[in-house]
Amino acid sequence: MKSDVAKKTVIKVSVITIVVNFFLAALKLTGGLLGNSAALVSDAVNSCSDVLSTIIVIIGVAVANKPSDADHPYGHERLECVASIILAVMVFASGALIGYDGIVSLVTGEYKSAPAPETLALIAAAVSVVVKEFMYRFTRYEAKKANSVSLKAAAWDHRSDAISSLGTLLGVGATLAFNMKIFDVIASVIVCVFIIKTAVKIFIESIDELTDKSCPEKQTEEIKNALLSIDGVLSVDSLKTRVFGNKIYVDAEIGAYENLSLKAAHNIAEKAHSAIEGLDGRIKHCMVHVNPVSINDLEEAEKQLIKEENEKTDV
Repeated sequence: MKSDVAKKTVIKVSVITIVVNFFLAALKLTGGLLGNSAALVSDAVNSCSDVLSTIIVIIGVAVANKPSDADHPYGHERLECVASIILAVMVFASGALIGYDGIVSLVTGEYKSAPAPETLALIAAAVSVVVKEFMYRFTRYEAKKANSVSLKAAAWDHRSDAISSLGTLLGVGATLAFNMKIFDVIASVIVCVFIIKTAVKIFIESIDELTDKSCPEKQTEEIKNALLSIDGVLSVDSLKTRVFGNKIYVDAEIGAYENLSLKAAHNIAEKAHSAIEGLDGRIKHCMVHVNPVSINDLEEAEKQLIKEENEKTDV
């Protein structure tokens, strides 16, 4: 059920994003061409690439939410990370394109022969800044609700677009204020730096999740404390976590008295299993293994603990 809700949320936000980006692409392209702003035209190209990247996100989420099958018993969640990586590459490419055009124009002096930007370009850039910042906040809010990796990536893409349009706004504004066309070109180069930075951030986060990065230390500690609070659990011998797409998997080894019956040990493991999965809705699966613990082991552990405490006191 939660998976279906998350899928619907991602698709809803993505459709809204496509509509908004179509509007902004048309606005910036018109404003850039009629208002003579190279930076705004580059920004329009960025918005067009956003439309395509959002379609990739929708496809990625749709595939990632397919139920498990014989060939993929753990599900398809990783494919959402793949969609985010593709998105990062596209954002990087659009940023590099904007930067390349700007640098060529600066080096060759091409900008000097271009018409000076007009007020229309300034207005279009200002509208883009406001709309994109709103989309960033809206998408980030929905991403947290749906625990969606690709939506988080899309939110940062909106923020990079807002910064991009802000750079365009400042560049066009400076050009109009000081009558120096070079500011418009410099703005397009600065814009690319922020876009590429965002692309790298999205890429690194997606790779971390794709390669089974562990949960934050705080969350791992919460899981450990939950296990130790269960009657019959004497120790947590091993605790491994991994983020798997937008899901979390946990492998735990707990210690229990060696003379317990198989049924009693199983009941403890079941309680541990339920406790772990009840901590976070993203925890899709956990494996609990019970290790036998003798009374002698406990006594030795207690002696060692007392010894360590005494050594700390002496220091």
